Amino acid sequence: MTFVSDLEPKSLWRHFDQILTIPRGSKEEDRIRAYVVAQAEELAVPFQVDGTGNVVVSMPGTAGYEDRPVTILQSHLDMVNEKNSDVDHDFDKDPIKPREDGEYLTATGTTLGSDNGIGVAAMLAIMEATDLPHGPLELLFTVDEETGLTGASNLDPEMLRGRRLINLDSEEEGSLCVGCAGGADSALSLPISKMAAPEGSAALLVELKGLKGGHSGIDIHLQRGNATQLLTRALWAVAQEMEFHLASLEGGNKHNAIPREASAVVVLDGQNRTAFEAAMTAQLEAIRGEFRPAEPGMEFSISQVDEPKEIWDHDSTAKVMELVVALPHGVISMSYDIPGLVETSTNLATVKPQNGALTISLSSRSSVASALEALRQRIRGAASLAGASVEEGGGYPGWKPDLQSELLQVVRRVHERELGTEPKIEAIHAGLECGLIGEMIPGMDMISFGPHIEFPHSPDERVKIASVERFFNLLAATLEDLAKAS
Repeated sequence: MTFVSDLEPKSLWRHFDQILTIPRGSKEEDRIRAYVVAQAEELAVPFQVDGTGNVVVSMPGTAGYEDRPVTILQSHLDMVNEKNSDVDHDFDKDPIKPREDGEYLTATGTTLGSDNGIGVAAMLAIMEATDLPHGPLELLFTVDEETGLTGASNLDPEMLRGRRLINLDSEEEGSLCVGCAGGADSALSLPISKMAAPEGSAALLVELKGLKGGHSGIDIHLQRGNATQLLTRALWAVAQEMEFHLASLEGGNKHNAIPREASAVVVLDGQNRTAFEAAMTAQLEAIRGEFRPAEPGMEFSISQVDEPKEIWDHDSTAKVMELVVALPHGVISMSYDIPGLVETSTNLATVKPQNGALTISLSSRSSVASALEALRQRIRGAASLAGASVEEGGGYPGWKPDLQSELLQVVRRVHERELGTEPKIEAIHAGLECGLIGEMIPGMDMISFGPHIEFPHSPDERVKIASVERFFNLLAATLEDLAKAS
């Protein structure tokens, strides 16, 4: 255990400290699920595990509140495994290394997993609490939220009796979330034709790194750079001046994280190496100046590498660059109804050569179904022009705000009383499992809140330590008020 266990509230932080030692990447939740089940078994609390791996722990109400309506608490077990390229860390076995940075808790070169580990730890602390009045509770721990909301999509609704749900996956303190965007992914495959590298060629590795990345939904409005698209933009500009071939282009790791790093292997006539390096440096310096306010850590390098046996032919090289530059990325439109809310966006998430083709994944979001479909049409159009095939996932629904929600009124009152401030009532430009659960179980009254978390899905992820105690106090007081008011 680490210093994290000594933070307040100790019951929550003790569980989070243990969670830091448990590998729990998306689709790899067996060990964290076993930890949750072990806690339930130790407390002799009934639990169920459905075929997808979701866990529901059923807790009776405390004395005097046994007959109250059931309240569901919900968090997801998985985390996004992201690290800086110069960090030696194996997410399958190495514990996350926490460190205190002023008023924040962060990790050492990797994601922290406070998204949604703090919510999971809060539910485990509620499970073992003996001094917290509450009605009957169902603690829903879902799996694989980060790579497609798989757990919520395949949840067995028969496991749940409750019809009001508190999701603990929000990341802005002082805000109550009452709605979210829907989304869908697009997977492109562009065939690549190869040829032997000509004699006298030089091979150069061009790398762009040091960008902030971040969550492809809640951080998309910050106008951070997409490393893959920016590197390709520079390459395409230089290609207008001189001929070269690509042998590789890669960037991004996760569909829901803005790419922070990208690289390309360029093969060209050795006599043109100096001119290429000068032109490429000029393009990347211009891009660095353009993005300096949002990306002060952006850096690039050009270095010689061994010449590959095969390179992409001229037509494939051109099509790859043209497609990556043409594909949409970032904010597409803002909401007309909620000031400051991104309505529609897309993340050009990953690019990598695979099985004789360049594969490209994009994650698109919108709170308006027709706008989401229009964006996917735009992606299909660009792919078609380049000769790429497209596969589209079924997507997930949004969550329409209900400002008359009884649950909202209770939490708002508790927030004002316990924290002394009136909360902001907001919708977010990210997918929450509430959308799927609400569609699956009509009439579910839902709200989402959480502590202050910044830069999720990136190694800069951090949680404000003091906000976690306030978040937990709000949750505990809400459960008590719901029991007394029912």
